[in-house]
Amino acid sequence: MTSFQSTLGDEPGIAEELAESQQAISIAEFFEKNKHMLGFDSGARGLVTAVKEAVDNALDAAEEAGILPDIYVEIQEAGDYYRLIVEDNGPGLTKESLPKVFGKLLYGSRFHAREQSRGQQGIGISAAVLYSQLTSGKPAKITSRTQGSSEAEYFELIIDTDDNEPEISVEETTTWDRPHGTRIELEMEANMRARQQLHDYIKHTAVVNPHARLELREPTEHFKFERATDQLPEETEEIRPHPHGVELGTVMKMLTATDSQTVSGFLQGEFTRVGKKTTDSIIDAFRDRHYGREMRWRSPESHESADVAVAVESATANKGPEPTRAFAEAVADRVGDRDRIAYHELFEVVESAADGVEDEYEATFGDTVRENAVEAAWLELIDAAETDDEAAQSPADNGDEADDSRLVADLYDLADDATSTRKDDGIIHAFADRLAAKFEDEREAENVRHRLTHSQLREYVDRAADLTEEYDDVSFGETARENVVEAIWDVMGTVPDDPPLVRELNDDRDATSNLVDAMRATDIMAPPTRCLSPITEELITAGLEKEFDADFFASATRDAGVSGGDPFVVEAGIAYGGDLEAEGKGEVLRFANRVPLVYQRGACATTDVVKTIGWRNYGLDQPGGSGLPNGPVVIMVHVASTNVPFTSESKDAIANVPEIEDEIELAVREASRELKSYLNKRRSMQQRRKKQNVLGKILPEMAEKVAEVTDRDEPDIDDAIARIMNNVLVERQIEENGDGSAVSLVIENNSSTTESVEVTDIVSAEPTNLSDGATVVEMDGEWFVKWEADVGSGDDATLEYEVPDDATFDLDIKGIESEKLTVSS
Repeated sequence: MTSFQSTLGDEPGIAEELAESQQAISIAEFFEKNKHMLGFDSGARGLVTAVKEAVDNALDAAEEAGILPDIYVEIQEAGDYYRLIVEDNGPGLTKESLPKVFGKLLYGSRFHAREQSRGQQGIGISAAVLYSQLTSGKPAKITSRTQGSSEAEYFELIIDTDDNEPEISVEETTTWDRPHGTRIELEMEANMRARQQLHDYIKHTAVVNPHARLELREPTEHFKFERATDQLPEETEEIRPHPHGVELGTVMKMLTATDSQTVSGFLQGEFTRVGKKTTDSIIDAFRDRHYGREMRWRSPESHESADVAVAVESATANKGPEPTRAFAEAVADRVGDRDRIAYHELFEVVESAADGVEDEYEATFGDTVRENAVEAAWLELIDAAETDDEAAQSPADNGDEADDSRLVADLYDLADDATSTRKDDGIIHAFADRLAAKFEDEREAENVRHRLTHSQLREYVDRAADLTEEYDDVSFGETARENVVEAIWDVMGTVPDDPPLVRELNDDRDATSNLVDAMRATDIMAPPTRCLSPITEELITAGLEKEFDADFFASATRDAGVSGGDPFVVEAGIAYGGDLEAEGKGEVLRFANRVPLVYQRGACATTDVVKTIGWRNYGLDQPGGSGLPNGPVVIMVHVASTNVPFTSESKDAIANVPEIEDEIELAVREASRELKSYLNKRRSMQQRRKKQNVLGKILPEMAEKVAEVTDRDEPDIDDAIARIMNNVLVERQIEENGDGSAVSLVIENNSSTTESVEVTDIVSAEPTNLSDGATVVEMDGEWFVKWEADVGSGDDATLEYEVPDDATFDLDIKGIESEKLTVSS
């Protein structure tokens, strides 16, 4: 059967006909048919997404202008549609920019800026306008007034999806009661089935933006969220990319665009945290990858230096006997002063020796003479056989130790130190002999300098190990091979060759890849955080306290990390107990750049990380040992970055980037440790309370029995309870003295640690003759005696004052948990 594809070539002009049908589409036209990608896949979600995009824009605009945000959101029923109105008090938009901000996708000021902001792509609010016109056919109505303007600008517009340009139907000036800000009104096909997600978005926005005032009015409910602080987020500054995590393609693009001619200038000019010292480290790491390292062989012993001198002297011609001998001896001495030496280091030795002899003997040692001397000395170093003493220290399996080269002896020692002691000396020697043979073969390959990359060295070691396994019937495993490679690599020397120029790198993908690897391998200071505006631990706690009625709050802010060249900071907060829902799973609040992530909870890295944490270790119930914990707990995670890696254009979930996941886990665990301490302490206090209750029932009965038996008054049980429970006892003693009463508050510390006690005694009459350190304040006919004391274990302290006989008292003790306090007043 003949296929359709096989007959295409028989039809004249088919390729041309197909080519004519190909055409480009605008971004607006693409999203017109793929609005679900932006979060507008249903009427319920579309309304939430539109609110989210408008509020995010409003928050960004106000903060950039240094204005505390006041944002009003209203949802009205409008026949078959819903009308969304969002007003803010931001700086407003100019007449020229307003149509493009709302009527052109991918139009914005933040895409190329490496600093934290809620919006990046310029899609959000214009996508809401597009969704509105697609579902209702009505234009967006926008009013904006800039600060200082006497009138506001009013536009009605839609997006021309063919050209991705705003199509304006009304443009006029108008009056508006706000002194500055922006108002957008959209009608769209929607419903309120996602009311809970809408409420969660507004409430959670208030949590992570405690400086903002938010108001939501909908057909049946009305919410207000007041600001908890007047402190605006810190202003951010744009930074350059960080070397860690920058992709190869990005670096290639940067190399094309840079004005720098050298790699050093490129690194210091285009990246953050890269100074001269860091640049040198990166270039050295690049040299290792691009050029390879040179093997540094052991220098000859002092009694062997004469051989090097003889070789150099033989290679030096026509310089006279005395200068030649002095030159040869100087080279030999300098070589002998080093533990190991590479070819390029030998070149430096010869240069130094030649310069010294030239000055002393007024002889000229030209380039050819110097090169000959380097070649002769190097061949002597790598060709020389071991001495008998050296051979005795490196056992061989061939019975002819004296014939071993210096290379074999050197490699034997390195391999012997790097491998297991279970390997026979003869096996190690055979391996070293085969490895040395590979180095010696390099002379024929014109690599007499023994310059190798890490991968080439690994090939050498693998070859020698494979031959050893084959001929000596012994295992030479992966670990042993890696250890030998690293032992040899560590003694090899980084070459001094200049790196390629930028224009040369730009044409060499492999060399650029080596540069990227070198940047990643170099220890570089974390990126600066001035481009980020984390919420901070204090304001995270304030935001949680403002919106959740809980017993315990904790927060943690991590140091900046880097992913894909973009810095990021992860913060976490926890609320526990109180009025939080005690049944079922705990609640996870996800945020990115201060924006709540409402949808795709199960596809988010934040949720994945929280589920993998062993919450039982922190005192929470976690059936099966995995998944979200049960109980009255809210876990909040905020990722702040110059470029948050979302899973899709709708920005509902954070991608599973390992670096970010690691920091999320560390931040959550840091806050959870405080929760663990709180729960442990609470359980301890519960046990103390239970024990005290038991004592409170038993001791009175015992006191009563003792009184009956001894025919005495019942003893005071408060003192006994305090001692048994290791409590702090506060006891009031009053002694009448004729003119009034002398009051003593005795604090007795029966615990094992020093306790800081804050005493407030509210007295109905004015006290006098107060102890040192005590103060008194009169308020509404009552006197507040305040006193603080640090009482050591086993010690006591006393507050004394005098009052009239008819005075009454009301004592308040702070600084000590009630379960550790016994008051007898």
